[in-house]
Amino acid sequence: MAKKPKFQTPTGMHDILPPEQKYFQKIYEVSENIANFYQFKKIETPILEETELFSKGIGLATDIVGKQMFTLRTKGGDCLTLRPEGTAPVVRAYIKHGMFNLSQPVKLWYFGPCFRYEKPQAGRYRQFWQFGFEVFGEESPVIDAQIIQIFYNILRELKLKNLIIEINSIGDSQCRPYYKKLLMSYFRSRESSLCADCRRRLRENPLRILDCQEEKCQRIISQAPQMIDHLCESCHSHFKEVLEFLDEIELPYRLNPYLVRGLDYYTKTVFEIYEDSEEGRAQGALTGGGRYDALVKLLGGKDTPAVGASTGIERTIAAMKTKAIRLPQESRPKIYLAQLGTLAKRKSLRLLEDFRKAKIQVSESFGRDSLKAQLARADKIEVKYTLILGQREALEGTIIIRDMKTGRQETIKTEKVVREIKKKLNSR
Repeated sequence: MAKKPKFQTPTGMHDILPPEQKYFQKIYEVSENIANFYQFKKIETPILEETELFSKGIGLATDIVGKQMFTLRTKGGDCLTLRPEGTAPVVRAYIKHGMFNLSQPVKLWYFGPCFRYEKPQAGRYRQFWQFGFEVFGEESPVIDAQIIQIFYNILRELKLKNLIIEINSIGDSQCRPYYKKLLMSYFRSRESSLCADCRRRLRENPLRILDCQEEKCQRIISQAPQMIDHLCESCHSHFKEVLEFLDEIELPYRLNPYLVRGLDYYTKTVFEIYEDSEEGRAQGALTGGGRYDALVKLLGGKDTPAVGASTGIERTIAAMKTKAIRLPQESRPKIYLAQLGTLAKRKSLRLLEDFRKAKIQVSESFGRDSLKAQLARADKIEVKYTLILGQREALEGTIIIRDMKTGRQETIKTEKVVREIKKKLNSR
C-alpha cells in the first residue's frame, strides 16, 4: 500500500489540476463574452472583508453567518472573514468608491473563490468558485428578467440542457412582516415536529424554515402559507411583470412558493436555475439570485435598487461532466525542435523565441540528448516537421527540416527556418 503523503489539502478544499482548468477557462470565457455583450464591467474584491459586512448584510439568523463563516482576528484586533458569497463585497465596493455618482445602472461582474465551513459532499466544497453579475440603480422588473436570461444563456452556451428556472417573490418591508406573522403562527403550532435548527429559526426568522431540506420539515413546509398570496400591490405588480417578460422571451420557469434563498438581503424576486432531472435536483441549484433593493442602504449607502445572481462553478463543471460535454481540444504543436550538444541547446533557446514571436507552437525536450529519443517523442505527438540542430549545424548556422510523414530532409540557413516553416504549414 502506497504511503500517504504527509501534507494533504485542508478538509473540503481541493486542487484544481490542469485537466480541470480547461473547464474553468471555458466557463470564464463564456461568462466574459456575455458580460462584454451586456456591458458589465469586471470587479475583483478582497477575499477577506470585515466580518460585520456579512453578519449585517446576509443576516445573523442565516446558516451562512451562524455556522459557515471562516472568521479570524488579526494581530491588530480586526475581525475579518473569508468571503462566503460575492454580492455583499461588491455592494461594499459600490458604496466605498462612490459608484452611485456614476451614470446608473452600474453593471458589474466577478469571478473568484468563496469560503463556507460546511460538511464536504459531492458538489460542495469549503473553498468553492463562483461568478456573479450585479446591477445597481435600476428597479424595473425587466432587469430581473434580463439577469435570469443572462444566467440561463450562459448555462446553455456551456451545452447544459433541460434547464428549469424556479422563481418566487418574497415581498418587501411593506408586506413581508405580515407574512412572517402568519408563518410564525403556523410553525409555532407545529414546533415539536420541526428539526432543532428550524426550532431555532422559528425564534430568529421563520422565513429561514422555508429553506430547510430536512424531510420532516419539508412535509410541514408544503402546507405553510404562501408569500405570493400576501404580496402588497407594488410587489404583486412587479412579480407579474417579471413573469410576463419571461413568457415573452420563452424561458422555462415554474413558480416555487416556498423559495426564499439562504440570505436575508433579498426582496421581491428570487430565483434558482436547476437541471430539470432527479439527478439535477439532487446536485442542487447551479445558479441563484434575485433582487436586493434594501442592501445598499443597509450597508451605509444611498437607497439603491439592485438585482443580481451567481453560479457555482464546481457544480456547473460536475453537470458538464455528467453530460459528457466535450471541450475544444487544445491546439497541438506541428513542429518539434530536436537538438544535440551544448552549443545547439544555446542556439535552440533563441530559435524557440523566434517561433513564439511568429505564433508558431513548437514542442521540444531540452533535457534530452539522444536524437533517437527526441525523434520518437516527435513521432508520438504527431508533428508534421522536426527541426534537427546538431553541433555541426550550430557551427555552420544551418538546421535540418525533416518531414515526419515522408522522412525527407533538407538543410537550410537557420535565419530562414521560421519563414520556411510558415510557408510549409500554410501550403498543407
